[in-house]
Amino acid sequence: MNTVWSTLKITVASALIATAVQAEEGVTDSTVTFAQVAAFEGPASALGEGMRIGLEAAFAEANANGGVHGRQIMLETFDDGYEPDQSIAQFNKVIEGNDHLGFIGPVGTPTTLVTQPIATEAGMPFIGPFTGAGFLREPSHGNIYNIRATYAAETEAWMEYLVDSLGMTDIAMLYQDDGFGYVGLDGVEKALGRRDMELISKGTYTRNTLEVEAALETIKASNPQAVVMVGAYAPCAEFIKQAKAAGMTDVTFVNISFVNSKALSQELGDQGEGVIVSQVVPFPLNGSIPVVSDYMGALLGTGQAAELGFTSLEGYLVGRLAIDALRNSGPKLTREKFLSSLASMRSVDLGGLELIYDEGDNQGLDEVFLTRISKDGSLQAVVMDGPQG
Repeated sequence: MNTVWSTLKITVASALIATAVQAEEGVTDSTVTFAQVAAFEGPASALGEGMRIGLEAAFAEANANGGVHGRQIMLETFDDGYEPDQSIAQFNKVIEGNDHLGFIGPVGTPTTLVTQPIATEAGMPFIGPFTGAGFLREPSHGNIYNIRATYAAETEAWMEYLVDSLGMTDIAMLYQDDGFGYVGLDGVEKALGRRDMELISKGTYTRNTLEVEAALETIKASNPQAVVMVGAYAPCAEFIKQAKAAGMTDVTFVNISFVNSKALSQELGDQGEGVIVSQVVPFPLNGSIPVVSDYMGALLGTGQAAELGFTSLEGYLVGRLAIDALRNSGPKLTREKFLSSLASMRSVDLGGLELIYDEGDNQGLDEVFLTRISKDGSLQAVVMDGPQG
């Protein structure tokens, strides 16, 4: 059995013994525990699972080397089904139990929209949410620390490519009918507005469903050159497959990073070639970046090399950020000291990838780039071509 994986199993058993003594604020002499509230069932489950895999790989890597200040780092997951009401219930459960140092790797805009105020009111760390929503970029909350760029930055990158580079004029949009979709719609409309343009049509679907037929009928009738999409991987894949079956074979489909490019590619199968996805973390197989090489080794060490991808890499980076803050908190760990450590961050070098924070900026990375699904299902970087506007 792999040494790192064996160590992880041993530390889990040790943690169960340690919890016999109440883990005040998630801290015992031998463990520190984080809570991840995310979707682990339903059409968005690959997102929660991908983040979990990355987080656990980072923690297992640290634990195999003695943990942080002698403590093994543990992760407990709570399924919210990507539904706000369920997410509220899980957040309240975690806060009332007081058995976790903080929240890490939550997934989704509609869920974090309702849970972030709960966490902030409770003074609970809120680290690495898997969403680019702007309301999480307000540093004055004092407990939120982001890795990824905003959805506004992603939608601007779309228009730089579609409009400025390719010269397209007829763009439609599919979006999820909730806070996530509205944030994306706002970003798209503002990016087009800066170019004196408007969407030629738009359609919506209901969260956690595959009901895209009405949206397809509306969008197809407008004869778009491109359809930009803000949604989860399953409904977006369903829309693309139905659109191509309906004759929209020359249309460019563009997806936001939340979609999970690996899950989208798998859902699309041989219909995925040419579909574009924007990304906010480096290529997960780019071993020339030391932290990505570490990530690849960590997933191999936990027996999950098959899960290499942008989402699990993001989870790993979030885990590494938390580990760095734990080290800087010192051996006498408390939630207050951990939050102080996070607040003092300015430049965090994870190994060839630098996260930059300051008092007015709680977002570590700003990079956005586009990828395209190849015939074999892999992703390649999109090279800007065509007329430059």
